[in-house]
Amino acid sequence: MPMARSRYVSLEATPYYHCIGRCVRRAFLWGKDHFSGRDFSHRKAWVVERLAELSEVFSMSVCAYAVMSNHYHVVLHVDREAAEKLSQEEVLQRWSRLFNLPYILDQLMQGKNQDVATRRVADEFVEQLRARLYDISWFMRCLNESIARRANAEDQCTGRFWEGRFKSQAILDEAGLLACCAYVDLNPIRAGIADLPENSDYTSIQQRLRDLKKPKAKRQKSTTPSTFAKQTKIPLHPFGNSLSVAPAQGLPCTARDYIELVDWAARIVRSDKKHAMSQRVPPILKRLGFTPEEFIKATRAKAMTRGTAIAQVERLRAYAEHLKKRCVIGVAMPVCT
Repeated sequence: MPMARSRYVSLEATPYYHCIGRCVRRAFLWGKDHFSGRDFSHRKAWVVERLAELSEVFSMSVCAYAVMSNHYHVVLHVDREAAEKLSQEEVLQRWSRLFNLPYILDQLMQGKNQDVATRRVADEFVEQLRARLYDISWFMRCLNESIARRANAEDQCTGRFWEGRFKSQAILDEAGLLACCAYVDLNPIRAGIADLPENSDYTSIQQRLRDLKKPKAKRQKSTTPSTFAKQTKIPLHPFGNSLSVAPAQGLPCTARDYIELVDWAARIVRSDKKHAMSQRVPPILKRLGFTPEEFIKATRAKAMTRGTAIAQVERLRAYAEHLKKRCVIGVAMPVCT
């Protein structure tokens, strides 16, 4: 029986969560449907556009994402502290970008005088909206509902678009966070859709590489032409070990380390996946035409779907104790030495 989301989502334990949404019956409603012969690949851009919009409204940032043909992955960082610092006006302005405000809040936003009882009710309502700005369920609801309505309108039909509730996993430590982000970024390569990380359309790793802005970099040609240049860019969660971002507020590595990690992981042949990047391909920084000095200058200015948490064994045990459960089913990461 499914558990309430609040039973295994605890911002006191971790602000990082891996979420997965899958189309009903795992149909290729975002890719080429071989049964009907129709191609729905243009819908992948809808997800990127919506993620970019929601990341500006909610007090959350995207660490990694990948949009496949029948599902998507997104790794979120929830910044509850930032949401609690927002003024009432900022909360209402953000929420009004997604929904129409009730009359009582519309009057408050316009600065009109209200009696004491009405103002008390309005203040309580604002605090509810503030809490929603760092609520993963509301973020995913706004993402999934928008895509479902748009797809059903295009197909001129009604009914379910999503398989069911989205799946979420708590990421409890740095090892789990890096492994999960790399797993998400390598989805197109493992599925045989792309041959290189920089050619993996609708992924965060491709966006991070494009953001390096190296116009003269020589990239190896892919058999499938990239369409990422036409996509909306998502404000991605930064790397912690940079000059402008504290380690506690970003991914626990430098941009170079993470990119090399993804490049290394892409070459590993897994027993459960038949696709991997060729060992003959040059290292990723060399493919992009970077020397280590140029890269530093440019960056200055197992399946991850099992269980409800990702971390080393000790953190999984502590998380179970925090939730007052006997155990937590999740992905146990190896201990880093």
